[in-house]
Amino acid sequence: MADVLHATKDVEVVFHMAANPDIRLGTQVTDTDLKQGTIATYNILEAMRVNGVKKIVFASSSVVYGEDAPMPTPESFGPCLPISLYGASKVGSEGLITSWVGTFNFQAWIFRFANIIGNRGTHGVIFDFIHKLKRDNLRLEVLGNGRQEKSYMEVKDCVRGMMHIYTNSTKPVNLYNLGSHDTCSVRRIAEIVVEETGCKDAVIQYTGGDRGWAGDIPKAMLGIEKMLSTGYDVNYNSEAAVRHTTKCLIEEIGM
Repeated sequence: MADVLHATKDVEVVFHMAANPDIRLGTQVTDTDLKQGTIATYNILEAMRVNGVKKIVFASSSVVYGEDAPMPTPESFGPCLPISLYGASKVGSEGLITSWVGTFNFQAWIFRFANIIGNRGTHGVIFDFIHKLKRDNLRLEVLGNGRQEKSYMEVKDCVRGMMHIYTNSTKPVNLYNLGSHDTCSVRRIAEIVVEETGCKDAVIQYTGGDRGWAGDIPKAMLGIEKMLSTGYDVNYNSEAAVRHTTKCLIEEIGM
């Protein structure tokens, strides 16, 4: 808490992006998302209150909607019933933030992200596929049946969208989905990674089942009409973002 109190001194706005990045870890160490998500958010909000900082921008996630949401999912969908511990931590954090808005006159921008990908990535499906092919260029294991299908957003598109909406939205609570216009399947991602790595002889093998791990949502696509209404649009749709990210990570990883 002392570190957060120091970090929030003499600032105008807090961009709260910190969280456990590995949803699967929550199935093994079950208090990870509680500590690194919900409790961390409480500590930040309390430090802001003590230091008189009134504005917070929060990185939430599409996983708050759960697996029974319509596609594309609008911000108005509810109730939010997440199926992962990571998703629960994001819902809890959103609730803390809006309560600080109502109780302590804060102002908040809450962004529910699609899958954010791009250069300098350290985890995720593209990162995993490249490393698997680096170890064995003749076989690529894919968790699930490959039909999992989600929206992907390039990281620079995401940051630009956040800054655009932060600058142009002035309600006490500003809640926005950030994503692209379409989806990309895990099967297609595997094909793109095989193409871009040059591992043309690699056999793609599926472990089976409709999801990659417990808490995984097989299909998700965010409604982005509210984002578009602010005058902001993305440069990359899902497949283009996947290919761009694959090229970036191949260069960074040195394959």
